[in-house]
Amino acid sequence: MTTDHIDLQVADRIATIVLDRPDKHNAITPAMAAALAAACREVDARDDVRVVLVRGGGTRAFSAGSDLNALAEDRGVWAFRNRIEYAAVVRDVRKPVIALLHGWVLGGGLEIALAADLRIAGRSAKLGAPEVQRGWVGGGGASQMLPRIVGVGRAMKMLLVGDPIPADEAHAIGLVDELLDDDAADARAAELAARMAQWSPVATQAAKAAVRASLEMPLSAGLRYENELHVVCMQARDRHEGIKAFQERRTAQFEGQ
Repeated sequence: MTTDHIDLQVADRIATIVLDRPDKHNAITPAMAAALAAACREVDARDDVRVVLVRGGGTRAFSAGSDLNALAEDRGVWAFRNRIEYAAVVRDVRKPVIALLHGWVLGGGLEIALAADLRIAGRSAKLGAPEVQRGWVGGGGASQMLPRIVGVGRAMKMLLVGDPIPADEAHAIGLVDELLDDDAADARAAELAARMAQWSPVATQAAKAAVRASLEMPLSAGLRYENELHVVCMQARDRHEGIKAFQERRTAQFEGQ
């Protein structure tokens, strides 16, 4: 499915969402934001999807963020307040999300990457939050997620200076989880997606929910929440299949129930 420069393909329990506007560095228009939101809702609802991979079209960029020509249009404060926030729709996906990063990862593109659960980068990647250089602060989560991932000082530098950092620096500060040559990054992201797609979606979604909760809850509440998720998993049929497969020395065949 391709609509408004968002391409969605599903195979082998993996949904691949491509921000597909390479001639504009995959800059996101309001129509693209709406299409991305629709794609995220679809993959979350489909039982044949267990993992989501997000990437940019072409080789020059993951995404340069919002299309500045679209931002120049005066839609009024209320309409802009109620816009589709495209990083938020990625963050709201319950299933594991991998961001595959090449080339420019800027502004809203960085915020989409921050909304993912894993960030796999090729060495061509350059990550930055240049909004301050244009006169605003991003609205898709960079000021909240960057300090949690790289620390306050490094987040302040990225957000207040606005210059992009190279992939090796992003990896060194923990902004990128794995760094490889570009071709190897493609293969590694596919490998990780395939591995996670084998597991019970009950377990992977519970693990994601628990970690996300840890960003907001005090430790005591987080521990209680984790235990409740553990109880839910232990009542699922997938738990029985995991034990049986271990006992029979075979690969488990999880049904997601």
